[in-house]
Amino acid sequence: MNNLKGKVALVTGGSRGAGRGIAIELGKAGATVYVTGRSTQGNSTNAWPGTIDDTVSEIEAHGGTGIAIRCDHTNDTETESVINQIRKEQGKLDILINNVWGAHDLGVDAKPFWELPLKHWDTMFTAGVRAQLATNHYAIPLLRENRQALIVHTTFWDDHKYTGQFYYDLAKNSLVRMAYGLSIELKQDNIAVLAVSPGFMRTELVLQHHHVAEENWQESEELKDSETPHYIGRAITHLASDANVIEKSGKAYRVGDLAKEYNFTDIDGRFIPPFKL
Repeated sequence: MNNLKGKVALVTGGSRGAGRGIAIELGKAGATVYVTGRSTQGNSTNAWPGTIDDTVSEIEAHGGTGIAIRCDHTNDTETESVINQIRKEQGKLDILINNVWGAHDLGVDAKPFWELPLKHWDTMFTAGVRAQLATNHYAIPLLRENRQALIVHTTFWDDHKYTGQFYYDLAKNSLVRMAYGLSIELKQDNIAVLAVSPGFMRTELVLQHHHVAEENWQESEELKDSETPHYIGRAITHLASDANVIEKSGKAYRVGDLAKEYNFTDIDGRFIPPFKL
């Protein structure tokens, strides 16, 4: 599958989780993938499993091309530098995956709003929503030089249902609205902008929390309906390969629904239905 050969992609927050799965699947499809994040070999954030170097190594193991750039997307200078490097090395950018998300640093505590620390604003908005917004700010001028391009925001969305955590709900819906607003402003440039919502993913941190590995995750009853990060990676790869993706611009899509439409499965051959609250 080399339908993205010749395309250049940027995946932010690609050390682990959804970002890693997306970057690997785009690389397998032939794209040259730039992977950003704070975790590098020997210096992983909070000593968590996974780094941008690990992600690039896996892309290369599948015969693809990956380039790791250490970047803290709360630092605008570093974000701008990433885009400048892509411009210098590739001369273009076709696919931008806004996946950077800082809430893991504090966790998602499901207490009432008035009992939650205001620090949640910093992790979910400064290190999440604003970090994605800033990446758009610096990347869009380069994307606009193409005849067509794609911007995807990873988020959580279930038809406007409340997620149960105030800051998380507000931030994730802000990303959906960001995609909608940009889709209007970029329509004339033939740039599709949309939001994609995965289900319950078996990320490295989720597996660690449940004291299992990918090889034996079935031992945890709570993970029975989970999916790998490659599932959203395959969804985004199909979107990036869709010549008519502009028709989807401005909307939010659940990975399970895209799996039905594009007829793909997770890497273990399972079709996981759309996640619902």
